[in-house]
This record gives sequence, C-alpha cells and structure tokens, in this order.
Amino acid sequence: MTRTTVGNLIGGVMLVGLGMFFLLLQLVPGLGVLVRMDLLWPFIVIGVGMGLLGAAVFARTPPLAIPGSIVSGIGSLLLVQNLTGYWESWAFVWTLIPGFVGIGLILSGLLGQDPTHALHSGVRLLAISAILFVVFGAFLGPFALGRFWPVLLILAGFVLVGRQLLTTQTRSGVIR
Repeated sequence: MTRTTVGNLIGGVMLVGLGMFFLLLQLVPGLGVLVRMDLLWPFIVIGVGMGLLGAAVFARTPPLAIPGSIVSGIGSLLLVQNLTGYWESWAFVWTLIPGFVGIGLILSGLLGQDPTHALHSGVRLLAISAILFVVFGAFLGPFALGRFWPVLLILAGFVLVGRQLLTTQTRSGVIR
C-alpha cells in the first residue's frame, strides 16, 4: 500500500468511529448522561493527535509525528484543565508545547532515517521546555517561590559556571 492509501484508510476509520460514537449518543439519550461531553471533549483533540501519530507510523510519514505529538499534548493539557477547572494554569503550561515538539522530533527521528540529529534536537527542546515550565511555574503556578524567586537565578548561575568550568577543563585535558 502507498502512503496516501494508508493515510486515507486511517483518516476514514477515524471518521467512521467518531461518527458512530456521536450517532450512538444521538440514538441513546441516556448514554449522554454517562458520557459527559462537557468534560470529555478534549479526547477529540487527543484523538486527532493520535491519528496523526498513527499516520506517522503506519503510513510511514515520520514528519507527521511532530504535529501529532503537539496536538495530543495540547489535548492532554486541555483534558486536565477541563477536569480540574484550573484554566489559569495556561499562564505557565504553554511552556510545555516546545517539549511536545521535542517529543515529536524524537519520534520522527526514530521512525525516519536520521535519529541522532532528531534525538539531540528533541532532547534540547525538552530541556528548554522543562526549564521554562519551572521558571514560569515558579512565578505564576501553584509552586510559586514567592519572595524566594532569586533562588532560580542563583541556580541558573551555578549551572552556567559549572558548565563553563567543565568545558574548560575538558579542553585543557585536565579532568579530575
């Protein structure tokens, strides 16, 4: 099968499944009470992302892993926020989106032909995302540091100094 055929097949199966689900909700009104779409609608977003990831794997189109991981990740964030009602978390959880890109790059690399470059880029984006999440979460999130926020600056300074010292010692051949 060609990529287009497999992609169309995956998309068609997803549409049929989604249509059957919504038709079942229409035909069996009592089911709507059990399935609270006002709380579970982010599963639709997650499903679209999973469909893109499925197309990346089964249609052998590795670049689709990147938008697939982004859409699935954002859908997961929306699900947590919708279930908890903590929508204010967007002030800092948006910083996870570069991490979703990193995951997509790693998956794309593993499915494609250049896993080393994709792995390095993906891990770098994951690290940047984690750092941004901690920094923004410290200022705006539930684990706010309050008046102790300068601790983050001190830690960042130690990381930069330590990294520079290790690089200098490695270049000069002095490793202790």
